Amino acid sequence: MKTEVRLVSPTVELEAEYLAFYREWMISGEDVVPWVVGKDPTDFAGMVRFLSDREKAESSIAGWVPDSTYWLVTEENAIVGAVNIRHRLTEKLFQCGGHIGYGIRPSMRRKGYATRLLALSLEKAKQLGIRKALVVCDETNIASEKTILKNGGVPDAPFTEENGNVVKRFWIEL
Repeated sequence: MKTEVRLVSPTVELEAEYLAFYREWMISGEDVVPWVVGKDPTDFAGMVRFLSDREKAESSIAGWVPDSTYWLVTEENAIVGAVNIRHRLTEKLFQCGGHIGYGIRPSMRRKGYATRLLALSLEKAKQLGIRKALVVCDETNIASEKTILKNGGVPDAPFTEENGNVVKRFWIEL
C-alpha cells in the first residue's frame, strides 16, 4: 500500500467515487462484502441516509442490531473498500457474521488495503465499546484469514452453515 487511507462515514460528497467503486464490484460478479455495498445506490442521498440511520438502535430493522458503515478512502478520495461494524452480536452473528464485515474493491486487492481497513475498523469498534471483536471469514477465503491473523485474530471453533459452508471465527482483543 503506497498511499495513506482513512475511514469516512458515507457522504453524498463522494457519490461519483462511490458509484465507481460500486460499479466495479457489480461488474466483477463476485459476492458483495460487506452486505451494505449491495444496497442499490440509485437514490444516493437515500442510501447514505439509510446507512446513517442504521447506527441508531431505535431505527434498526427488526431482528437486526445497530451497525456503522465506513468507506476506506485514499488521499485522492478514491474509495477502495468498505466496512460494516455491528455494535453487538445476535446468536446468528456470533456463529457466522461477527462484529466486522469488510471488503476491498477487486482492482485494489493484494496491496495491503484489507489489513489497514481491518486495523482502522478495530479502532472504531473499540470506540463503540466493543472490547473483544469477532471477525469471521469463509474457510476458502485464505486472504481474509491472513488479514485477520495479521490484526491479532485468535482462532475459535469454526461454524458450519446449513449449506455446508464452513465459517472460520477469530477473536481480537481491543
